[in-house]
Amino acid sequence: MLSSRMALRRLQRIAVAPLSFTGGATTQVLRDMSTLPRVYVTRQIPPEGLKILQDSGEVQFELWDSDDVPVPRKELLQKVKGVDGLLCVLTEKIDAELLNAAGPNLKVLSTMSVGYDHLSLEELKKRGICVGYTPEVLTDAVAELTVALLLTTSRRLIEATHEAKTGGWGTWRTLWLCGYELANSTVGILGLGRIGVAIAERLAPFKVKKFIYTDVAPRPELAKAINAEYVTLDELAKQSDFLSVCCALTPETKEICNKDLFSKMKNTSIFINTSRGGVVNQEDLYEALSTGQIAGAGLDVTVPEPLPTSHPLFTLKNCVILPHIASASYSTRNAMSALAANNLLLGLRGQPMIKELKL
Repeated sequence: MLSSRMALRRLQRIAVAPLSFTGGATTQVLRDMSTLPRVYVTRQIPPEGLKILQDSGEVQFELWDSDDVPVPRKELLQKVKGVDGLLCVLTEKIDAELLNAAGPNLKVLSTMSVGYDHLSLEELKKRGICVGYTPEVLTDAVAELTVALLLTTSRRLIEATHEAKTGGWGTWRTLWLCGYELANSTVGILGLGRIGVAIAERLAPFKVKKFIYTDVAPRPELAKAINAEYVTLDELAKQSDFLSVCCALTPETKEICNKDLFSKMKNTSIFINTSRGGVVNQEDLYEALSTGQIAGAGLDVTVPEPLPTSHPLFTLKNCVILPHIASASYSTRNAMSALAANNLLLGLRGQPMIKELKL
């Protein structure tokens, strides 16, 4: 996997480097600002991306200057009117209503995310709008967080911390707070892509006995890198001691993790989801956890987000829920914002994006 790691590092360097445009930035800055393409940025993105937009001299842009609160839908519909480009994050629903509000000038959409279930791809395709996204630069960060969440869940670290803080730490007990270890285990991956491979690479040193995976079809080249065996979804559920969900959210994968899947899993198995909340039926997961059908679950993604604090999953000791932070490292989020900015600028110039969705 050395070559793939080198390719990833190269992409990260490209993502944070400002683009070089023919004619020079100075010439572009001297242009009348009113003639530059108009861009709306729906969030205060990390500084690398903003700097690229500012220094390019290629666009006039306005942004929703907050990272804590998403732009209200009503304001978003007003701000996109007449824009040539839109840079968004996954909290914004880009649908027919918004695209109609933007009007025919909108030619380029760049999302600072690897997932694109918030985008109406058919509507974008119908209007001939180019779409950029930010895969690969977040692979390492997501894989690291997935491993951390798996260990936190399987070794019951949140429970243990609570007991230590609240006086539950008494005399040493033989089976108190025991969990499940990775050594000699079978790890299943639902959706084998770059992130799934990166997770397996990080878990292998824990003496995992076997990696298995399922996908829409076998992926022999990726599987070879981690010596993983292709199995059916049923077999994945039956064999996995740890099941990590890494698939994209599509009509085919919506709530694919449901009562049927959980009923086939071992009562000692750990379920981990760092992909999209929509691939899990949360009511079925609650039942599986509360009845002991499975041992535990770690979630970085839910439906909705944020998950209401009154949700039943929060009442369970064997369910660890994080607030969608898998890519939340300083270097990765800056690389994502830079890639999103560069995708936008290239698209506005009519050039191929660094990472473009094929609609």
